[in-house]
Amino acid sequence: MSLSAADSSLQRGTPPSGQASVTAGRLRRVAGHYPTGVVLVTGPRPAPGQPPPAMVVGTFTSVSLHPALVGFLPAKSSTTWPRIRAAGRFCVNVLGADQQQVCRRFAAADPRRWEVPHQETATGSPVLLDALAWFDCEVAGEAEAGDHWFVTGAVRDLAVGRPGPPLVFLRGGYGHCAEDADAAGSGRPARPD
Repeated sequence: MSLSAADSSLQRGTPPSGQASVTAGRLRRVAGHYPTGVVLVTGPRPAPGQPPPAMVVGTFTSVSLHPALVGFLPAKSSTTWPRIRAAGRFCVNVLGADQQQVCRRFAAADPRRWEVPHQETATGSPVLLDALAWFDCEVAGEAEAGDHWFVTGAVRDLAVGRPGPPLVFLRGGYGHCAEDADAAGSGRPARPD
């Protein structure tokens, strides 16, 4: 893979010589070297007979242990986030590497998207029965973050659904990450805090 002249200063750790223009395309291209987990954020049905709002998100993160908070960053241009915001609660469904088709259906607003097996959480948001894990939340805060909102959710319930590698997005495509055998065998996460 070759880098453009504007990116050549980033090869082999060479510090940039001067100030380069940081365009949206350049930021996306460079940030694309870091994988993001793919989740489906769902909200309660706005009214009987209407489908629940749902959006595919690649910006989900754990925010705080005490209190238990998670977060994600919907685009300000999102038409789904205002519907979830109005409900005041949401569920984050962690997608497995084998759920790429589910991800694509929801991202494209496929009319068959809700044919995937699901049930409602205690707060009324859908949880996919085949999700790797889920976090049922109430909206705790929202702050401006450029062309996105940074949303935090107070976790009210959560569970691991099944084992398996998560679906990740990297360099413009979907994939999965390998599980670390040492971390898997110890029963504790191998992650920095």
